[in-house]
Parts: sequence; C-alpha cells; structure tokens
Amino acid sequence: MDLVCASANSHKYSEMAQILSGVVNLIPRPPEIPDVVEDANTLEGNARLKATAIRSSTGCPAVADDTGLEVDALGGAPGIFSARYAGENATYEENVSKLLEEMSQVTGEGRSARFRTVALIVWEDGAETIAEGVVEGVIAETPSGKGGFGYDSVFIPSSGEGKTFAEMSDEEKNDISHRGVAFRKLKELLL
Repeated sequence: MDLVCASANSHKYSEMAQILSGVVNLIPRPPEIPDVVEDANTLEGNARLKATAIRSSTGCPAVADDTGLEVDALGGAPGIFSARYAGENATYEENVSKLLEEMSQVTGEGRSARFRTVALIVWEDGAETIAEGVVEGVIAETPSGKGGFGYDSVFIPSSGEGKTFAEMSDEEKNDISHRGVAFRKLKELLL
C-alpha cells in the first residue's frame, strides 16, 4: 500500500521507510507542500494536523508522527516543544545545549527521561490508525556519538547497553527506539 510521508525531515523519512518496508511503500512528502503549523497541545494532535494536511494536499492516505522528549526533572519538558526547545528555528545542537544547560545541576537517577512517539495514518475517508511508542532512559551529561539526530547524542535508552542513540547503528536504534516501537505497532495494525 502507498502512504505519503507527512514529514519533510529526511532522517525521519528514512527511519519510517525502513521500518514499514514490506507492507508500505512510503512516498516522500512533495516538496511544494508548505510546512504544517504544529499548534496542538498533544503529540497525537500534532501528528493528526500533519497527516490531515498532507492527505488533503495529495488526496492520498498520509502517515505522520510527532515525537517528544519528556525529562522528569524538567516537569516533562521539552515534550511537544522538543523540536523548537531553544527557539522557533533552533538547530539540533541549540536544543541539546539548552537541555544540558537546564540539566547541569541534576545528577544520577534525577536525569530520567523518555522519548514518546505517536504515529498516525489518515486514510482517504478520514478514518485514522494510531500507534504509540515509548522508550525510557536517562539524559547523558555530555553528547556522545556521531549518528542519529535531534537529542540522540544525549539520550541513553534503558535497553541500550549504556550507549546513546547516536552511538548506535541505524538497525540497533530502530530495534529499540520510540519511533521504531510506534511504527512496528502501526505496521502490525496494517497486516
């Protein structure tokens, strides 16, 4: 089946396409479609906004996700604001720097966090298929690793043998990541 990817982020597209392969032909988001304003107050709401906009623009079913990093010491922040934590057009590095600065006095178990992803398909008739993935972990004190994107260099998943997501291969990360869990659940729902 064909689904149009609502994300313009090439890293997310690659992860989604790899996980959904064999069941879904993931079509890249057409470049002429403008960014969707993500102003919902939940991850599910933002995923719905993106998938609905792409479905409306293309006439094809669309899949979107929204992901948030929830840090316990920060009351769940950055959460839905993860991509723009350091400002509206912040880079990955600026977001990580702000997070580490705010966590500078937090030690040990106080650095607990989780990544949460909501994956959502909007079909031609407006029906939805939704799945969620969550991975627990901690925030490292300094970035480590060359792979991944976003907060991957400072997130150490509980099941990751002490490595950050950025220190893992794509396959290792997809096996345990929040996005991997959400999209594998979504894939199961499509079988």
